[in-house]
Amino acid sequence: MPRSRLLTSDDWPEAELRAAVLAGELVPVGPCWASPAEPQTPALRAAAAAWVLRDGRLIASTLTAAWIWGAVSRPPAPLEVCVPPQVRVHVDADVRLREVRIDLRDTVRLGALRVTVPARTAVDLLRTPGTAGGRFGCAEASAVAGLLATGATSAAVVLERLSALGTVPMVRQAERRLRDVQEAAQPPTDDGPVSPR
Repeated sequence: MPRSRLLTSDDWPEAELRAAVLAGELVPVGPCWASPAEPQTPALRAAAAAWVLRDGRLIASTLTAAWIWGAVSRPPAPLEVCVPPQVRVHVDADVRLREVRIDLRDTVRLGALRVTVPARTAVDLLRTPGTAGGRFGCAEASAVAGLLATGATSAAVVLERLSALGTVPMVRQAERRLRDVQEAAQPPTDDGPVSPR
């Protein structure tokens, strides 16, 4: 059996793991730790999330999936997962669970953990109900921008998926949010100095 590339508080006391981070011997990977030489791949981040999400029926989604795909630098707290409506599971307080209609083709298995594919992740983030004041949250916008910037998915694919949803709630707002994310990612144009009138 291959040795895990991750260390957890099951292996060493957390204080020793954190001391190893300060010494430069380890780096945090979500709730786990790894060698600084270890490539930070989706599979490694999924393995770290799976250490917390031990039930194989849970699907990493939204901000957790965005972190696994490398779109954001840190996992959310709490971790975010989903399950189909007919599945009944118990999760701890450090996990946010949503019941959603999901086709298994919208997921991929990375080791022990099932994760929403990047395009589905972006659609779910764009359709997230607004935060205080009805605004699209910065965390969600950054995650969508990261998914697009890393090439994990494209705006065209996300728009196609949103269009296929038809009249499902939040689709038109999600399309507007996607345009806003794309506009924010455009570098500012330098039209030169403005001459005084």
